[in-house]
Amino acid sequence: MIRTQRLAAGVCALLAALASGIAFPAGAVADETTALAPKVDLVLDVSGSMRTKDIDGGTRMAAAKQAFNEVLDATPEEVQLGIRTLGATYPGDDRRTGCKDTAQLYPVGPLDRTEAKSAVATLSPTGWTPIGPALLKAADDLEGGEGSKRIVLISDGEDTCAPLDPCEVAREIAAKGIGLTIDTLGLVPNTKMRAQLSCIAEATGGTYTSVEHTDELTDKVNQLVDRAADPVVTPVATEGGSSCPKAPTLKSGLYTDREEFGQERWYRVDVDPGKELRASVSVAADRTMNPDHGLLVRAFTTHGREIVRGEAAGSGRTDVISTGLRYPKADSDDDDAPAETVCLLVTNSFSAASGVKTTPGMPVELTVDVVDGPSQADDVASFGLGRGWWLLGALVLFGFLAGLVWGWLSRWRVAVWRTN
Repeated sequence: MIRTQRLAAGVCALLAALASGIAFPAGAVADETTALAPKVDLVLDVSGSMRTKDIDGGTRMAAAKQAFNEVLDATPEEVQLGIRTLGATYPGDDRRTGCKDTAQLYPVGPLDRTEAKSAVATLSPTGWTPIGPALLKAADDLEGGEGSKRIVLISDGEDTCAPLDPCEVAREIAAKGIGLTIDTLGLVPNTKMRAQLSCIAEATGGTYTSVEHTDELTDKVNQLVDRAADPVVTPVATEGGSSCPKAPTLKSGLYTDREEFGQERWYRVDVDPGKELRASVSVAADRTMNPDHGLLVRAFTTHGREIVRGEAAGSGRTDVISTGLRYPKADSDDDDAPAETVCLLVTNSFSAASGVKTTPGMPVELTVDVVDGPSQADDVASFGLGRGWWLLGALVLFGFLAGLVWGWLSRWRVAVWRTN
Protein backbone atom coordinates (compact mmCIF):
# COMPACT_ATOMS: atom_id res chain seq x y z
CA MET A 1 0.00 0.00 0.00
CA ILE A 2 2.76 2.42 0.99
CA ARG A 3 4.70 1.47 -2.14
CA THR A 4 1.61 2.18 -4.27
CA GLN A 5 1.12 5.61 -2.63
CA ARG A 6 4.79 6.48 -3.20
CA LEU A 7 4.49 5.46 -6.86
CA ALA A 8 1.36 7.58 -7.30
CA ALA A 9 3.07 10.55 -5.64
CA GLY A 10 6.08 10.14 -7.88
CA VAL A 11 3.90 10.04 -11.00
CA CYS A 12 2.05 13.20 -9.87
CA ALA A 13 5.32 14.99 -9.22
CA LEU A 14 6.62 13.96 -12.64
CA LEU A 15 3.43 15.17 -14.35
CA ALA A 16 3.60 18.47 -12.43
CA ALA A 17 7.23 18.95 -13.45
CA LEU A 18 6.39 18.23 -17.08
CA ALA A 19 3.43 20.61 -16.98
CA SER A 20 5.48 23.40 -15.48
CA GLY A 21 8.27 22.71 -17.97
CA ILE A 22 5.85 23.00 -20.87
CA ALA A 23 4.12 26.10 -19.51
CA PHE A 24 7.28 27.98 -18.66
CA PRO A 25 8.52 28.57 -22.22
CA ALA A 26 5.15 30.08 -23.22
CA GLY A 27 5.33 32.48 -20.29
CA ALA A 28 8.92 33.27 -21.12
CA VAL A 29 7.97 34.03 -24.74
CA ALA A 30 5.14 36.33 -23.58
CA ASP A 31 7.47 38.16 -21.18
CA GLU A 32 10.08 38.54 -23.91
CA THR A 33 7.49 39.92 -26.35
CA THR A 34 6.33 42.47 -23.76
CA ALA A 35 9.91 43.47 -22.97
CA LEU A 36 10.65 44.10 -26.65
CA ALA A 37 7.41 45.98 -27.35
CA PRO A 38 7.93 49.52 -28.73
CA LYS A 39 6.64 52.31 -26.48
CA VAL A 40 5.26 55.71 -27.46
CA ASP A 41 4.16 58.54 -25.16
CA LEU A 42 2.10 61.26 -26.86
CA VAL A 43 2.64 64.51 -24.94
CA LEU A 44 -0.05 67.08 -25.70
CA ASP A 45 -0.03 70.78 -24.87
CA VAL A 46 -3.42 71.66 -23.33
CA SER A 47 -2.50 75.23 -22.36
CA GLY A 48 -4.93 78.14 -22.75
CA SER A 49 -3.57 79.12 -26.16
CA MET A 50 -4.96 75.88 -27.61
CA ARG A 51 -8.34 77.67 -27.72
CA THR A 52 -7.11 79.74 -30.68
CA LYS A 53 -9.19 79.17 -33.83
CA ASP A 54 -6.68 79.08 -36.68
CA ILE A 55 -6.55 75.45 -37.88
CA ASP A 56 -9.06 74.68 -40.64
CA GLY A 57 -11.62 77.02 -39.11
CA GLY A 58 -11.54 75.34 -35.69
CA THR A 59 -9.51 75.50 -32.50
CA ARG A 60 -6.08 73.97 -32.14
CA MET A 61 -7.52 71.72 -29.43
CA ALA A 62 -10.24 70.42 -31.76
CA ALA A 63 -7.62 69.61 -34.39
CA ALA A 64 -5.52 67.76 -31.82
CA LYS A 65 -8.50 65.74 -30.57
CA GLN A 66 -9.52 64.74 -34.08
CA ALA A 67 -5.96 63.76 -34.93
CA PHE A 68 -5.58 61.74 -31.73
CA ASN A 69 -8.79 59.79 -32.37
CA GLU A 70 -7.62 58.82 -35.85
CA VAL A 71 -4.15 57.94 -34.57
CA LEU A 72 -5.60 55.73 -31.82
CA ASP A 73 -7.61 53.84 -34.44
CA ALA A 74 -4.50 53.26 -36.56
CA THR A 75 -1.99 52.40 -33.81
CA PRO A 76 -0.34 48.99 -34.48
CA GLU A 77 -1.27 46.27 -31.98
CA GLU A 78 2.33 45.70 -30.94
CA VAL A 79 2.86 49.33 -29.87
CA GLN A 80 2.37 50.23 -26.21
CA LEU A 81 0.99 53.77 -26.26
CA GLY A 82 0.32 56.35 -23.58
CA ILE A 83 -0.86 59.97 -23.42
CA ARG A 84 0.52 62.71 -21.16
CA THR A 85 -0.77 66.26 -20.92
CA LEU A 86 0.80 69.54 -19.93
CA GLY A 87 -1.21 72.59 -18.79
CA ALA A 88 -4.46 70.64 -18.58
CA THR A 89 -5.68 71.22 -15.02
CA TYR A 90 -4.48 74.48 -13.40
CA PRO A 91 -6.09 77.71 -14.69
CA GLY A 92 -4.56 80.07 -12.10
CA ASP A 93 -1.70 82.57 -12.13
CA ASP A 94 0.64 80.92 -9.62
CA ARG A 95 3.71 80.07 -11.66
CA ARG A 96 5.05 77.43 -9.27
CA THR A 97 1.79 75.50 -9.40
CA GLY A 98 1.33 75.99 -13.15
CA CYS A 99 4.79 74.63 -13.87
CA LYS A 100 3.93 71.36 -12.12
CA ASP A 101 0.82 70.87 -14.25
CA THR A 102 1.58 67.68 -16.14
CA ALA A 103 -0.31 64.42 -15.78
CA GLN A 104 -0.53 61.00 -17.33
CA LEU A 105 -3.91 60.94 -19.08
CA TYR A 106 -3.54 57.34 -20.27
CA PRO A 107 -0.72 55.04 -19.04
CA VAL A 108 1.81 53.59 -21.47
CA GLY A 109 0.80 50.01 -22.14
CA PRO A 110 -1.48 47.83 -24.28
CA LEU A 111 -3.99 50.16 -25.93
CA ASP A 112 -7.69 50.18 -25.09
CA ARG A 113 -8.86 52.47 -27.89
CA THR A 114 -12.27 53.24 -26.39
CA GLU A 115 -10.81 54.15 -23.01
CA ALA A 116 -8.08 56.29 -24.54
CA LYS A 117 -10.57 58.17 -26.76
CA SER A 118 -12.81 58.82 -23.74
CA ALA A 119 -9.85 60.30 -21.89
CA VAL A 120 -8.96 62.56 -24.82
CA ALA A 121 -12.58 63.78 -25.06
CA THR A 122 -12.36 65.25 -21.55
CA LEU A 123 -9.52 67.65 -22.40
CA SER A 124 -10.10 71.41 -22.40
CA PRO A 125 -7.48 74.18 -22.90
CA THR A 126 -6.56 75.45 -19.45
CA GLY A 127 -3.19 76.61 -18.19
CA TRP A 128 0.56 76.95 -18.54
CA THR A 129 3.10 75.34 -20.90
CA PRO A 130 5.53 73.30 -18.73
CA ILE A 131 7.32 71.47 -21.55
CA GLY A 132 10.49 70.71 -19.57
CA PRO A 133 8.71 69.09 -16.59
CA ALA A 134 6.42 67.15 -18.96
CA LEU A 135 9.40 65.70 -20.85
CA LEU A 136 11.04 64.55 -17.62
CA LYS A 137 7.83 62.80 -16.54
CA ALA A 138 7.32 61.31 -20.02
CA ALA A 139 10.79 59.76 -19.86
CA ASP A 140 9.73 58.11 -16.60
CA ASP A 141 6.52 56.88 -18.29
CA LEU A 142 8.65 54.95 -20.77
CA GLU A 143 10.95 53.23 -18.27
CA GLY A 144 11.55 49.51 -18.58
CA GLY A 145 11.63 47.17 -21.53
CA GLU A 146 14.13 46.79 -24.32
CA GLY A 147 12.04 48.02 -27.25
CA SER A 148 12.25 51.41 -28.93
CA LYS A 149 11.04 54.40 -26.92
CA ARG A 150 9.61 57.56 -28.46
CA ILE A 151 8.06 60.77 -27.12
CA VAL A 152 5.90 62.73 -29.56
CA LEU A 153 5.45 66.28 -28.27
CA ILE A 154 2.66 68.41 -29.78
CA SER A 155 2.68 72.06 -28.70
CA ASP A 156 1.50 75.46 -29.93
CA GLY A 157 3.94 77.58 -27.92
CA GLU A 158 7.31 77.71 -26.24
CA ASP A 159 7.88 76.65 -22.62
CA THR A 160 6.69 79.10 -19.95
CA CYS A 161 8.58 77.52 -17.05
CA ALA A 162 12.21 78.64 -17.54
CA PRO A 163 14.89 78.34 -16.19
CA LEU A 164 14.15 74.62 -16.65
CA ASP A 165 15.17 74.81 -20.32
CA PRO A 166 13.44 72.05 -22.38
CA CYS A 167 16.52 71.80 -24.63
CA GLU A 168 18.68 71.04 -21.61
CA VAL A 169 16.09 68.52 -20.43
CA ALA A 170 16.24 66.78 -23.83
CA ARG A 171 20.05 66.71 -23.72
CA GLU A 172 19.89 65.25 -20.22
CA ILE A 173 17.53 62.52 -21.43
CA ALA A 174 19.83 61.77 -24.38
CA ALA A 175 22.86 61.62 -22.06
CA LYS A 176 21.26 58.79 -20.08
CA GLY A 177 21.77 56.53 -23.08
CA ILE A 178 18.34 54.92 -22.82
CA GLY A 179 17.68 55.10 -26.57
CA LEU A 180 14.76 57.50 -26.27
CA THR A 181 13.84 59.71 -29.23
CA ILE A 182 11.81 62.91 -28.94
CA ASP A 183 9.91 64.11 -32.01
CA THR A 184 8.24 67.52 -31.88
CA LEU A 185 5.34 69.05 -33.79
CA GLY A 186 4.63 72.78 -33.70
CA LEU A 187 1.06 73.94 -34.28
CA VAL A 188 1.06 77.20 -36.30
CA PRO A 189 4.62 77.95 -35.12
CA ASN A 190 6.45 81.22 -34.64
CA THR A 191 10.21 81.68 -34.81
CA LYS A 192 10.88 81.17 -31.09
CA MET A 193 8.74 78.07 -30.84
CA ARG A 194 10.29 76.57 -33.97
CA ALA A 195 13.78 77.12 -32.56
CA GLN A 196 12.92 75.55 -29.20
CA LEU A 197 11.10 72.52 -30.57
CA SER A 198 13.85 71.95 -33.17
CA CYS A 199 16.44 72.03 -30.41
CA ILE A 200 14.51 69.47 -28.34
CA ALA A 201 14.21 67.10 -31.29
CA GLU A 202 17.80 67.46 -32.44
CA ALA A 203 19.14 66.67 -28.95
CA THR A 204 17.77 63.12 -29.17
CA GLY A 205 18.02 62.51 -32.92
CA GLY A 206 14.32 63.17 -33.45
CA THR A 207 12.49 65.30 -36.00
CA TYR A 208 10.65 68.62 -35.85
CA THR A 209 7.66 69.38 -38.09
CA SER A 210 5.53 72.50 -38.49
CA VAL A 211 1.81 71.78 -38.69
CA GLU A 212 -0.93 74.11 -39.92
CA HIS A 213 -3.72 71.66 -40.86
CA THR A 214 -5.51 68.81 -39.09
CA ASP A 215 -4.69 66.21 -41.74
CA GLU A 216 -1.00 67.13 -41.54
CA LEU A 217 -1.07 66.55 -37.78
CA THR A 218 -2.84 63.19 -38.16
CA ASP A 219 -0.47 62.00 -40.89
CA LYS A 220 2.68 63.00 -39.02
CA VAL A 221 1.69 61.48 -35.66
CA ASN A 222 0.62 58.27 -37.43
CA GLN A 223 3.97 58.18 -39.21
CA LEU A 224 5.89 58.58 -35.95
CA VAL A 225 3.85 55.92 -34.13
CA ASP A 226 4.35 53.51 -37.04
CA ARG A 227 8.05 54.30 -37.04
CA ALA A 228 8.25 53.18 -33.42
CA ALA A 229 7.06 49.74 -34.51
CA ASP A 230 9.71 49.46 -37.21
CA PRO A 231 13.06 47.80 -36.43
CA VAL A 232 15.46 50.34 -35.01
CA VAL A 233 18.06 51.41 -37.56
CA THR A 234 21.01 53.31 -36.19
CA PRO A 235 22.32 55.88 -38.70
CA VAL A 236 26.01 55.64 -39.54
CA ALA A 237 27.94 58.89 -39.50
CA THR A 238 29.84 59.55 -42.70
CA GLU A 239 31.57 62.48 -44.38
CA GLY A 240 31.03 63.14 -48.06
CA GLY A 241 34.02 63.96 -50.25
CA SER A 242 34.82 67.04 -52.31
CA SER A 243 34.91 64.89 -55.49
CA CYS A 244 33.92 61.37 -56.54
CA PRO A 245 37.45 59.87 -56.26
CA LYS A 246 37.67 61.22 -52.69
CA ALA A 247 34.16 60.09 -51.69
CA PRO A 248 33.42 57.29 -49.18
CA THR A 249 31.96 54.06 -50.60
CA LEU A 250 28.57 53.35 -49.04
CA LYS A 251 26.61 50.10 -48.81
CA SER A 252 22.85 49.77 -48.27
CA GLY A 253 21.97 51.60 -45.08
CA LEU A 254 21.12 54.89 -43.38
CA TYR A 255 23.77 57.60 -43.12
CA THR A 256 24.08 61.04 -41.56
CA ASP A 257 26.30 63.91 -42.60
CA ARG A 258 26.48 67.71 -42.44
CA GLU A 259 26.32 70.05 -45.41
CA GLU A 260 26.97 73.78 -45.38
CA PHE A 261 25.02 76.31 -47.43
CA GLY A 262 25.72 75.81 -51.14
CA GLN A 263 28.18 72.97 -50.48
CA GLU A 264 28.66 69.82 -52.61
CA ARG A 265 29.01 66.37 -51.05
CA TRP A 266 30.05 63.26 -53.02
CA TYR A 267 29.40 59.60 -52.17
CA ARG A 268 30.13 56.33 -54.05
CA VAL A 269 27.94 53.22 -54.35
CA ASP A 270 28.83 49.95 -56.12
CA VAL A 271 25.91 48.54 -58.12
CA ASP A 272 26.15 44.97 -59.46
CA PRO A 273 24.58 44.06 -62.83
CA GLY A 274 20.86 43.35 -62.48
CA LYS A 275 20.63 45.45 -59.31
CA GLU A 276 18.87 48.79 -58.77
CA LEU A 277 20.17 51.73 -56.78
CA ARG A 278 17.64 53.69 -54.78
CA ALA A 279 18.85 56.75 -52.93
CA SER A 280 17.03 59.45 -50.99
CA VAL A 281 18.33 62.56 -49.26
CA SER A 282 16.75 64.79 -46.62
CA VAL A 283 18.19 68.06 -45.32
CA ALA A 284 16.83 69.59 -42.11
CA ALA A 285 16.55 73.37 -41.95
CA ASP A 286 17.68 73.59 -38.34
CA ARG A 287 18.19 77.37 -38.37
CA THR A 288 16.63 80.49 -39.86
CA MET A 289 17.29 80.76 -43.57
CA ASN A 290 16.01 82.53 -46.63
CA PRO A 291 12.96 81.07 -48.41
CA ASP A 292 12.96 79.66 -51.95
CA HIS A 293 15.65 77.00 -51.70
CA GLY A 294 16.29 73.66 -53.34
CA LEU A 295 17.91 70.25 -52.96
CA LEU A 296 19.43 68.22 -55.78
CA VAL A 297 20.84 64.68 -55.87
CA ARG A 298 22.47 63.39 -59.06
CA ALA A 299 24.00 60.08 -60.08
CA PHE A 300 27.12 60.07 -62.30
CA THR A 301 29.39 57.48 -63.82
CA THR A 302 33.02 57.61 -62.75
CA HIS A 303 33.72 59.27 -66.12
CA GLY A 304 31.44 62.21 -65.28
CA ARG A 305 28.36 61.30 -67.33
CA GLU A 306 25.12 62.13 -65.53
CA ILE A 307 22.78 59.13 -65.31
CA VAL A 308 19.72 60.35 -63.41
CA ARG A 309 18.73 63.06 -60.95
CA GLY A 310 16.15 63.96 -58.32
CA GLU A 311 15.32 67.47 -57.17
CA ALA A 312 13.01 69.28 -54.79
CA ALA A 313 12.20 72.93 -54.13
CA GLY A 314 11.20 74.54 -50.84
CA SER A 315 9.52 77.79 -49.91
CA GLY A 316 10.53 77.93 -46.25
CA ARG A 317 7.14 76.64 -45.02
CA THR A 318 8.54 73.25 -43.99
CA ASP A 319 11.62 72.35 -42.01
CA VAL A 320 12.78 69.34 -44.02
CA ILE A 321 13.27 69.03 -47.78
CA SER A 322 13.73 65.62 -49.40
CA THR A 323 14.32 64.10 -52.82
CA GLY A 324 15.50 60.80 -54.31
CA LEU A 325 16.40 58.83 -57.42
CA ARG A 326 16.41 55.31 -58.89
CA TYR A 327 18.97 53.79 -61.23
CA PRO A 328 18.48 50.22 -62.57
CA LYS A 329 21.78 48.69 -63.67
CA ALA A 330 21.32 46.59 -66.81
CA ASP A 331 21.84 42.85 -66.36
CA SER A 332 24.80 41.15 -68.01
CA ASP A 333 25.31 37.78 -69.67
CA ASP A 334 28.74 37.67 -68.06
CA ASP A 335 28.42 36.15 -64.59
CA ASP A 336 31.74 37.71 -63.65
CA ALA A 337 30.82 41.23 -64.81
CA PRO A 338 32.15 43.80 -62.35
CA ALA A 339 29.97 46.16 -60.33
CA GLU A 340 29.53 49.69 -61.63
CA THR A 341 30.61 52.48 -59.31
CA VAL A 342 27.95 55.20 -59.20
CA CYS A 343 28.88 58.63 -57.88
CA LEU A 344 26.15 60.45 -55.94
CA LEU A 345 26.36 64.23 -55.74
CA VAL A 346 24.22 66.11 -53.18
CA THR A 347 23.95 69.89 -53.54
CA ASN A 348 21.69 72.54 -52.04
CA SER A 349 20.74 76.13 -52.76
CA PHE A 350 20.07 77.21 -49.18
CA SER A 351 21.20 80.67 -48.11
CA ALA A 352 21.55 81.92 -44.56
CA ALA A 353 19.65 84.87 -43.17
CA SER A 354 21.67 87.77 -41.81
CA GLY A 355 23.59 86.91 -38.66
CA VAL A 356 22.92 83.16 -38.88
CA LYS A 357 25.90 80.84 -38.39
CA THR A 358 26.63 78.60 -41.35
CA THR A 359 28.72 76.10 -39.38
CA PRO A 360 28.29 73.35 -38.51
CA GLY A 361 26.45 72.37 -41.67
CA MET A 362 22.81 71.38 -41.81
CA PRO A 363 21.88 67.79 -40.84
CA VAL A 364 21.75 65.47 -43.87
CA GLU A 365 20.12 62.03 -43.83
CA LEU A 366 21.05 59.78 -46.75
CA THR A 367 19.36 56.44 -47.41
CA VAL A 368 21.08 54.03 -49.82
CA ASP A 369 19.41 50.80 -50.95
CA VAL A 370 20.77 48.39 -53.59
CA VAL A 371 18.05 45.87 -54.44
CA ASP A 372 17.19 43.36 -57.13
CA GLY A 373 16.51 45.19 -60.37
CA PRO A 374 13.21 45.13 -62.28
CA SER A 375 12.47 42.61 -65.02
CA GLN A 376 13.08 43.65 -68.61
CA ALA A 377 9.42 44.55 -69.12
CA ASP A 378 9.33 46.53 -65.89
CA ASP A 379 12.62 48.17 -66.83
CA VAL A 380 11.00 49.51 -69.99
CA ALA A 381 7.95 50.54 -68.00
CA SER A 382 10.10 52.60 -65.67
CA PHE A 383 10.93 54.82 -68.60
CA GLY A 384 7.28 55.46 -69.42
CA LEU A 385 6.20 53.05 -72.20
CA GLY A 386 6.38 49.51 -70.83
CA ARG A 387 4.16 46.98 -72.48
CA GLY A 388 2.56 49.85 -74.42
CA TRP A 389 5.06 49.41 -77.28
CA TRP A 390 2.56 47.25 -79.16
CA LEU A 391 -0.09 49.96 -78.73
CA LEU A 392 2.33 52.60 -79.98
CA GLY A 393 3.09 50.43 -83.06
CA ALA A 394 -0.64 49.91 -83.70
CA LEU A 395 -1.26 53.67 -83.48
CA VAL A 396 1.56 54.38 -85.94
CA LEU A 397 0.23 51.78 -88.39
CA PHE A 398 -3.31 53.10 -88.02
CA GLY A 399 -2.11 56.64 -88.66
CA PHE A 400 -0.21 55.56 -91.76
CA LEU A 401 -3.22 53.72 -93.21
CA ALA A 402 -5.57 56.59 -92.31
CA GLY A 403 -3.24 58.97 -94.12
CA LEU A 404 -3.26 56.82 -97.26
CA VAL A 405 -7.07 56.56 -97.25
CA TRP A 406 -7.49 60.29 -96.63
CA GLY A 407 -5.06 61.10 -99.46
CA TRP A 408 -6.89 58.78 -101.86
CA LEU A 409 -10.27 60.29 -100.95
CA SER A 410 -8.94 63.81 -101.39
CA ARG A 411 -7.58 63.01 -104.85
CA TRP A 412 -10.89 61.34 -105.82
CA ARG A 413 -12.91 64.38 -104.68
CA VAL A 414 -10.68 66.75 -106.67
CA ALA A 415 -11.00 64.55 -109.76
CA VAL A 416 -14.82 64.48 -109.43
CA TRP A 417 -14.95 68.27 -108.95
CA ARG A 418 -12.89 68.88 -112.08
CA THR A 419 -15.09 66.50 -114.13
CA ASN A 420 -18.22 68.38 -113.09
